[in-house]
Parts: sequence; C-alpha cells; structure tokens
Amino acid sequence: MIMLAYSLICLIFGTTFLAIKVGVDAGAPPFFSAGLRFFLAGTILFLWMVWKGKARFSLLLCKEMLFTGAMLTFGTFSTLYWAEQHISSGLASVLSATGPIMILLLQTAMLRQRAPRRALWGCLIGLTGVLLLVLPNLAVSLSPLWVIGCAVVLIGECSYAAGTLYSKTVITTFSETSPIALNAVQMMYGGALLFLLSLATEPVHPEVFLSFKTAGSLLYLTVVGSMVGHTLFYWLVAKTNPVFPSTWLYVSPPIAVGAGFLLYGETVTRLSLLGVFTIIAGTVLVNADALKQLITGSLSRRRERLLAKPSIESPMQKE
Repeated sequence: MIMLAYSLICLIFGTTFLAIKVGVDAGAPPFFSAGLRFFLAGTILFLWMVWKGKARFSLLLCKEMLFTGAMLTFGTFSTLYWAEQHISSGLASVLSATGPIMILLLQTAMLRQRAPRRALWGCLIGLTGVLLLVLPNLAVSLSPLWVIGCAVVLIGECSYAAGTLYSKTVITTFSETSPIALNAVQMMYGGALLFLLSLATEPVHPEVFLSFKTAGSLLYLTVVGSMVGHTLFYWLVAKTNPVFPSTWLYVSPPIAVGAGFLLYGETVTRLSLLGVFTIIAGTVLVNADALKQLITGSLSRRRERLLAKPSIESPMQKE
C-alpha cells in the first residue's frame, strides 16, 4: 500500500505542471485559478477534518497558518502559475526540483548551519543543471519574459524553502493537530492571498472557466493535485518519515518532461535531458545523508520483522 501511494504521488505531482500549463494557455487567469484551486481544496479538507473531530475552527485564527500559507502556497504557486505562461511545463518542473537545494542554502546562510561538503557539491551540480537548461534556449530565443519566467520559478522555490523550514516549527507547535488539517488551513490562507493578488493585477471573466480545458485543468488540480495528492503525501509522512515522500522531487521532472512532450508537444532536446538529470543528481547529493538514513532505517525494520517472524518447523524437526 505504501509503494502504491508513493507511485500515485509521483504520477500526480509530475502531471500537475502540465495541467497548470493547459489551464493558463487556455486563458485561465493564473492567480485567480491558483487561488480557486487551493482555497477550494483547503476548505473541503478542513471541513472534513473538523467533521472527523481532528481539527477545530479556532485553527483558522492562528497567525502561524497565515505565515505558512504565504510562503508555501502563495509564494510558491503565484510564481509558478505566472511563469508557466511563458515557459514549458517540463522546464517549470525541473526548476521546481531545486527546492531542496534552496532549503540547504537557506539553512547555511540564514540559520548558520554548516553544510556537508557532499551537499555543497550537490548545489554546484544542481546549478550546472539549471544552466544547461536555460542557456541553450536563451541562445535560441532572447525572450525577456522567458528569462524572467525561469527566474521567477527559482524565486518561488526560495519561498518554498523558507516555508518548509518554518512549517517544521509550526508542526512542532501544533503537534496535537493533524498535519492534514494544518496543510488544509495554510492552503486556504494561500488561496485567499492569491485571490487578493488576482483582484489587484488581472481581469477575471467567469465564462473562461466554461471551456473544457480550463474547467478540466481546475478540476484535476483541485481534486487530484491538491486533495488526493497532498492527503496521500501526509499519509505517507505518518506511515514512514518526512524524507521518503519528499523523494517525489527526483521522480517528477522526467514524468513532467515526458508528459509535456507526449501530450502537449513541448520541445525536448538532448541538452535539456542532460540538464534534467544533472539537477536530479545534484538534489540527490544534497539529500544524500537523509536518503542514507532512510535506506538504513528501512533495512533495519525489515530485518527486525524477519527476526520476529516465527519459524515454521518441518515435520522432521517436530519428531
């Protein structure tokens, strides 16, 4: 069941980048559609958790939820949705995979935590991968919006990194509250902030959501991407540990690039593929210690289960 849930997460999160691209290309206002997605998903999940008795309405009044939503949902997805108007979904997914590298850089720069040499090499390799992705396209097309789009995604990952570090403190503070409820409330706040940004920056015509592409994109991202994907993610965190579910970041870029190429006709070059795998390699190096602990822990638990399993005696032994 755990591996099935993990496979679904990789597939879901890997295809959400294409779903965003389809929606914004069809004319959906990026900030409003992002806000609608997260506010709806967060509200439904939160009400469900309240009904199950695992959350209280007082959680909505906690300022920590506002700060988390501002960084994790608003900062990450306002930039991603805007950028996908100007860059491919595959490129957006690969640039988004730099999130763990951003976390390491923030820990080193802001929290003064010394990073292992292996992790620093991972950052350098990941940066090389970004350059492999960006420079060839930059040489072909000097589109300022394309360059800004790439930069904006990376800025969004800085917000994601800050939100991830802050959310660790929030989860500890609200240790008696379900992580699913915490995630639901931060999505609600992030969605509300996206609505405010939309109100200030873009015209919204409701009829645009009547088309198959925009409605289908919104439905898929809300139900499958936010509700199912994030619920499975936090279920895996509870059943395993925080590291294992997060490794979807290594699997989703090839899925997103492949989906964009096969289903949406996005261009993929050999150098782009090299950039994809270079960024993944850098990200794996950054998280090498955590992944090593994960593998060691899994092997230890498996060994303990095998040792605890009663042996079956043969008829000869019984005699």
